Amino acid sequence: MSKSYGDELPTQEMTQTTLPADPAPSVKASQIPVTNPVTGAVIGHMPESDAAAVTAAVERARQAQVAWSARSVRDRAKLLRTWADRVWERRADLIDIIRHETGKVETGALLEILSVDHVASYYAHRAPRWLRLQARKAIIPLLHRAQVIYKPHGVVGLITPWNYPYLLLFLDLLPALIAGNTAVIKPSEVTPFTAEWGVGLMHEVGVPADVVQIVHGRGATGAELIEHVDFVAFTGSTATGRKVAQRAAERLVPYSMELGGKDPALVLADANLDITASELLRAAFENAGQACLSIERAYVVEPVYDALLERLRHHAQKLIVSGKGGMEAHVGSLTNQRELQRTESHLADALAKGARKLTGGHTRPDLGPLFYEPTILADCDHSMLLMQEETFGPLLPLVKVADADEAVRLANDSDYGLSASVFSRDLRAARQLAARLNCGDVHINRAQINIGAPDLPTGGQRASGIGRRNGYQGLMKYVSSQSIMTDSRILQPPSLTLFDPLSYWATMRLRVLRRWLPFL
Repeated sequence: MSKSYGDELPTQEMTQTTLPADPAPSVKASQIPVTNPVTGAVIGHMPESDAAAVTAAVERARQAQVAWSARSVRDRAKLLRTWADRVWERRADLIDIIRHETGKVETGALLEILSVDHVASYYAHRAPRWLRLQARKAIIPLLHRAQVIYKPHGVVGLITPWNYPYLLLFLDLLPALIAGNTAVIKPSEVTPFTAEWGVGLMHEVGVPADVVQIVHGRGATGAELIEHVDFVAFTGSTATGRKVAQRAAERLVPYSMELGGKDPALVLADANLDITASELLRAAFENAGQACLSIERAYVVEPVYDALLERLRHHAQKLIVSGKGGMEAHVGSLTNQRELQRTESHLADALAKGARKLTGGHTRPDLGPLFYEPTILADCDHSMLLMQEETFGPLLPLVKVADADEAVRLANDSDYGLSASVFSRDLRAARQLAARLNCGDVHINRAQINIGAPDLPTGGQRASGIGRRNGYQGLMKYVSSQSIMTDSRILQPPSLTLFDPLSYWATMRLRVLRRWLPFL
């Protein structure tokens, strides 16, 4: 049985100091309560933005974008790097806010802050080079000049979830701002204070108030935002993502989205079982399983199946379930009643269809209203809901397979394609197997480590999303290219033919030369 601590997070009301100093004048009087999931207590309220407030925010952002984009990329990047340094200095405050709103353990909150800090440094160094004017090869190099410039889209609308309220907002917001866009954010109504704190600090370091704004509300607020912005960055469920994509496509505005996942782990016969067991537990139960990158199903080859089950039992006894601060806790609270109900439903369905429970399987009301024990299930199969639907809770189902080929086939038997993990001592074979998996990211002998690697583009395939975060792609999605072609022959007599004598002569000779000199 996993260890636990029973103390609670503070329940005091969040003060208005966490809100912008000059809130939008057109917010409605209705208030959205914000609850601490560890205690069930209301920790504050957030005014809900009406349609007029959303429209006004986007209009202010559009006006502010002219001056913001006129600043140099280096200047914008430097300002946001200063912001990240200020966040780091005050990270203890941010950790408290994240934990108040989500119920996650302290290490999980720190992970969010560290990852965003890495991304801020990464783009601060690289964005000026990537976004500067680029020379390209012209049709006739000596006669023409070809260049590419990159222009921001305008106003970016960001709709972000509650499970990683800091990480999944600022991983997108930073490159959007550095690229010269302004932003209007609709954070989850479950975790609005994290967004308010981070954006408020941006304003403190000198980012103009209209460059980054927040509107609050539920689904209708996000839908209204999509009606007005020039680019949509959405993170959330696949079902909602389909609606977002449909409306963005109707408006012909670009979008990116990270959606749900059902990430598999493939355990081969030569895997280090202690490393595998500890990594499966960490990746399945991080944030109480409420992560798109959670390992939600594991396929284990028959020769090591029973041995791995024993290692999992052994390591699971060391897991600490807690609402306590400090770095020693492993698993915190679920954030919503909905996730608890789905976890219980998926577990009941699996047990009814023949799954075998190895650990957990119970709520922990002694710790708080939404705590659930980390639960390991053996002998699962694809008839069970927890093998097909995203659980978003602390369940780890294991399936016995004959060999690696069966593991790959079952891993790909899903509508999702976000991430996967392969465990093997044969790294070459593991990489070859990784290439056969239908997903955006694959980890070998680890899981979720792409979160802290800003140079790696991350994102899903199929029902897990469109577009990429991080890396070159994570920045360049926030700009559109404009090609500029210049004919330098301004003193040459005009011609009404497609091929004037000089162009014809040069084109014919370049055709031959380019077969052997491709750099021309």
